[in-house]
Amino acid sequence: MARQREYSTNQLKKTIAEGGVGVIANGPNNSEMCDFLGHVGFDAAFVDFEHGGVSWSELADITRACELWGMASVVRVNKLDEAQILRTLDQGASAVMIPHVITVADAELAANACKYPPNGIRGVAGGRRAYGVDDYFHKSDEEVQCIALIEDFEAINNLPELTKVEGIDIFYVAPSDMAASMGYTGNTGHPDVQAALERAIKLVIDGGRIAGTLANDTNIDRFLAMGVKCVGVPWQLWLKQSAEAFINRTRTTN
Repeated sequence: MARQREYSTNQLKKTIAEGGVGVIANGPNNSEMCDFLGHVGFDAAFVDFEHGGVSWSELADITRACELWGMASVVRVNKLDEAQILRTLDQGASAVMIPHVITVADAELAANACKYPPNGIRGVAGGRRAYGVDDYFHKSDEEVQCIALIEDFEAINNLPELTKVEGIDIFYVAPSDMAASMGYTGNTGHPDVQAALERAIKLVIDGGRIAGTLANDTNIDRFLAMGVKCVGVPWQLWLKQSAEAFINRTRTTN
């Protein structure tokens, strides 16, 4: 007798829908790291197909590891391409993060690529997440997240229109690429860059949509006060700080 199972809940989407702040662990690009981080309590793990060296077969293992711990898997593809988005989702990703969403046409293509007809244009194939699940296509459309990266200065003026596009779950304002697009590569702390980030976040929230960004211990309170509901956390900084403190203690002379 065939076994049935429930479709895996997207914990990032659930946390935000319940009024919380979704937290993404940035940087775990293998299944073992996701297994380690899974018990900490992150809502999602970030997987980088744009800059990272993850293969398609590794992606399948990473998304399985995330599901074991109830974490969502957020995969950044390297470009806005419906075929790549399709394959990413078929490998088990909970959410797709799409770079350089600048125009309304970009946003519409991104949103449509994440959902099956008649809600979108995603090619119809189930993959492992469909096995044993009743009404898979409907449940997949309900759980998937489309995350648009706002990382170009020219996209900011378009946000009042971009936020009207249905199917974009999070508008994620990216500091480093925003700085680079403004001519301040490597200087996210520049006042002009910070002003641009805050303006972008405000436009997303004023448009009634979910704003996300990269955060750390020094700026998280400011972003939460602004109304940001999704944050990516470079947790490796915590490891570095703790490791440096420990090593310094061993170097202390009495």
